[in-house]
Amino acid sequence: MKRFSRLRSTLVVMGAASLLSATVVSVAGASSTGGVYNAKDAALVPAALKGTTLQVATDASYPPDEYLKGTAIVGFDLDLMKALATTLGVKYKESNVTFDTILGGIQGGRYQVGNSSFTDEKSREKTVNFVDYFQAGEGVYVKKSSSYNFKNLQSFCGYTVAVESGTSELTDAKAVKCMNGKTVKVLSFATQNTANLAVSSGQAQFGFLDSQVAGYVVSISGGAFRLTGKPINVFPYGIATAKTPTGLALAKALQAAFKTLVANGTYHAILAHWGVTAGALSASQMVLNGAKS
Repeated sequence: MKRFSRLRSTLVVMGAASLLSATVVSVAGASSTGGVYNAKDAALVPAALKGTTLQVATDASYPPDEYLKGTAIVGFDLDLMKALATTLGVKYKESNVTFDTILGGIQGGRYQVGNSSFTDEKSREKTVNFVDYFQAGEGVYVKKSSSYNFKNLQSFCGYTVAVESGTSELTDAKAVKCMNGKTVKVLSFATQNTANLAVSSGQAQFGFLDSQVAGYVVSISGGAFRLTGKPINVFPYGIATAKTPTGLALAKALQAAFKTLVANGTYHAILAHWGVTAGALSASQMVLNGAKS
């Protein structure tokens, strides 16, 4: 999921301070990565949301999935959302907020959609619906000059690990069982950018994040970082909607639109543009609430 040469400043921009919003009005007849209006799918949009502007939340500190390029929020998740909205004929407004506020914001009615590389987990499914659309594992990077290597989660024992708050990696790092009195010190940060800074400054020995994002961070680090080990815990990503009748209906509309994007080639074109086709799902894998654990 990443490998486009983007600005190195992505590593250091403090995205938590930004509350940038990007309003998008979808139009039909889009390009190969833009999607095309589909009346059958659009008919599935719940009546309560027709004619409104969907509020979509993302944490734009996770390239190449979602991040800031200047003042614009970009990334493959953003391109997918635009294509989905075009397919469904809806308007939406994408807001940049910190990751661990998104699901609560959906529950509270502030947002209708969470579009921010969420791993679909059973614990999260208790509060929101997920439309599975991608898959990714967890990856690890270290400073290039370091001698640390990752083989499994026990490799973290005796060391400090930097993660973003609210992520699966935070949960997994905290759950590591160590022997011989060793422990894992876990540092969590509001954005991935600040977690990256913890590794570059030596505050943490390991950076732990989604595998495609780890690859991207390394690729733009100018040789400062290197990947270590192989991705673990490969699970689906899901776009989140409210655990309400309207939220479920919206999830079903998004699911239908995703399957249309697969059928007309838009889905693959977007992933290919961002170099993340390894994480593609087939239409049959784009299920609702398909968490593995």
